[in-house]
Amino acid sequence: MDVTRKTLAKILVVVFVANLVVMGAGALYSYQNAPPIPQEVVGPDGQTVATDERIQAGKATFQSNGLMNHGSILGNGAYFGEDFTADALDLKTQYMQEYYANERRDQSYRSLSDAQQAAIDSRVTNELDRDYDGGPVEYSAAELFAHQQVREEYVDRYANGARERGVPAGMIEDPEDARQFADFALWTAWVSHTDRPGADYSYTNNWPYNPVAGNVPAGPTVVWSAIAMVLLIAGAGIGVWLYHSIELAEPEIAGIDIPDPREVDLLPSQRAATRYIPIAALLFVVQVLFGALLAHYYVERDGFFGLGDLLGIDILQWLPFAISKTYHLDLAILWVATLWIGAGLFLPGLLTGHEPDHQRTLVNVLLGALVVVVVGGFVGVWLGFKGVIGTDNPLWWILGNEGLEYVEVGRLWQFGLLLGFVLWTILLYRGFKPMLERESRYGLAHMIIYAGGSIGLLFVAGVLYTPQTNMVMTEFWRWWVVHMWVEGSFEFFIVAVIGITLVSMGLLEKRSAEKAVMLQALFVMGSGVIGASHHYWWVGLPDVWIPFGSIFSTLELIPLILILFEALGQYRALATSDESFAYRLPFMFIIASGAWNFLGAGVLGFFINLPMINYYEHGTYMTVAHAHAAMFGAFGFLALGMAVYMLRLTVDPDRWNERRLRWAFWLWNAGLAIMVLISLLPIGFLQLETAFTQGYDAARSLAFYNGDLVQLLFWARFPGDTLLILGTVVFAYDVIRKRFVLRETSTPDETPGGTIPDRILPEDDD
Repeated sequence: MDVTRKTLAKILVVVFVANLVVMGAGALYSYQNAPPIPQEVVGPDGQTVATDERIQAGKATFQSNGLMNHGSILGNGAYFGEDFTADALDLKTQYMQEYYANERRDQSYRSLSDAQQAAIDSRVTNELDRDYDGGPVEYSAAELFAHQQVREEYVDRYANGARERGVPAGMIEDPEDARQFADFALWTAWVSHTDRPGADYSYTNNWPYNPVAGNVPAGPTVVWSAIAMVLLIAGAGIGVWLYHSIELAEPEIAGIDIPDPREVDLLPSQRAATRYIPIAALLFVVQVLFGALLAHYYVERDGFFGLGDLLGIDILQWLPFAISKTYHLDLAILWVATLWIGAGLFLPGLLTGHEPDHQRTLVNVLLGALVVVVVGGFVGVWLGFKGVIGTDNPLWWILGNEGLEYVEVGRLWQFGLLLGFVLWTILLYRGFKPMLERESRYGLAHMIIYAGGSIGLLFVAGVLYTPQTNMVMTEFWRWWVVHMWVEGSFEFFIVAVIGITLVSMGLLEKRSAEKAVMLQALFVMGSGVIGASHHYWWVGLPDVWIPFGSIFSTLELIPLILILFEALGQYRALATSDESFAYRLPFMFIIASGAWNFLGAGVLGFFINLPMINYYEHGTYMTVAHAHAAMFGAFGFLALGMAVYMLRLTVDPDRWNERRLRWAFWLWNAGLAIMVLISLLPIGFLQLETAFTQGYDAARSLAFYNGDLVQLLFWARFPGDTLLILGTVVFAYDVIRKRFVLRETSTPDETPGGTIPDRILPEDDD
């Protein structure tokens, strides 16, 4: 089946617009059906217990103190601490049970017989599993007692500190702020057990699993899981059929005239772009060191191998889990993005031989701006955590710590990143201009520009909420930024960069690469954008997102099948090469990226995205395993491969040595495999079993994490973490060494030229 590039381009535009229309309409519908924040919660005698102002103030406390990177809310956030929704719900039911046991029997709940406990459980369930018709929320005496007890529990934990939980003293400085945070957590618990109007399940589709509160899987969760299984099998078949039906060229090495690095001109802006590599390498080193600290916190929650006692430093106070995880996450995004930005600035000159006026200066300006934004954002996060820029300052979320996972830095610094993306896209346009003028609108250079522009476009969703926005709608827009970058714009950028890289290596013709990129982008954008709605199932958004998320998340298998076949084709090409193939190592990184993408996003991603599985595993280590394999395995390896490719073309060929880079490659692969398969995944399965048999809160409890087998599995990741750190240090050392053996730059001619441009630019794109 032969499909033209023009046809694919038209379909891609239609699909992209249709996606935005569906998600835009979904946003409006979600606003109209978001769970209400009642103006008042009253006790049985009409006394005010909580207000909407207190609940929203508690949300601000939650964000400004970085609690989303200590625990989670509605299942989203960090998994070190409790899920505050499940925890508040579980504590609420326990205190209600104790209230009725004392009222009826003058005994503790645990001392009652099974029949007596069952009678109390039935009453608690009937009180919690109810409708809401507006107006004040009216508590029973038991609910009032439970609410008051949860407040004091949170003061004890988060204001006074709980070192056994890894909570430093003064994590929330003011006890009253801790009580307001409890009001916010209890509101999310109320949302989870209160039925949505016109439905027999709650706003969160009965999540988290807590039978005493009436929370068990709802009908749509079961039905759409079955449908998703059918689609999963069908999607795999469609992916295989498409690969064999649509004529797509595979990269070839044997018999191809591959440009030697000596023959490639190095322009001043390209050499400037290589400065991004050591910056990214240093960010990477710091990121994996924070990762090691985070991993150790699970086995020693208030220290690090006794190092704090030896040095007289309270590590838990200075670098608590929440701060460390914030930096770990943000650094992961930053070092990958830094390498992609650098690669994007390097590739135009490689394919066009064109050096725009002042391009090198602008490349350096962008790097300087990136450093300023990163430093400013990280300092703001620290000041926010330490209360220097707290909620008493109206600009706390603009200058300090906005406190939402993956988008923690203040809004000012986020705008700085957005402006950086705009400047980057402009520089891409300037560099690719000779190609853009010669090729059609669906050419390879155009697609790189489109991908770069879409990254900035979807980032705009991050400005559509404030601390006063309902938490449910905050999560709606946050996932636009996080997920649609990852499974929309980033995937589009990945396939475009791989295509343009294989073209520059001489392994694919430009037309063939354009066709392959558009086909994969079509399926990535077609399924990945609406597929973001699988994050909406349990956070209080309308239940319409269950079918949307089930269908489109499952269809994401199709592009991953194509990526797997592409990786296999690349491996076959690599197997036919010999040591004379100058780009063997970068090619290995591209293959590893495809393989890890299929494992992390495909195998693990589709398992946890079945609604029935996700209901129990949401916010567990199954997600951690999926995230590490997909993020580092797919995006990280591609970024590192592009860095190695840039180095291969910029280092003096007579002084090129890739031995240390090969060591880093295998250390990373081995370390990631050990970490994911030996530690993270088994812990996730144990959590899944615990959630199913004992309730979701039990799977996130301190008792679970402190279990002997789980502790053994935490220690089992130590070899993998060590290999990852060693690989990163080796890479950083090698990158810095190579800075001293770079080639001299060429003075660009007025007419673009060079080995690669001479082959690519004359191609007829009509």
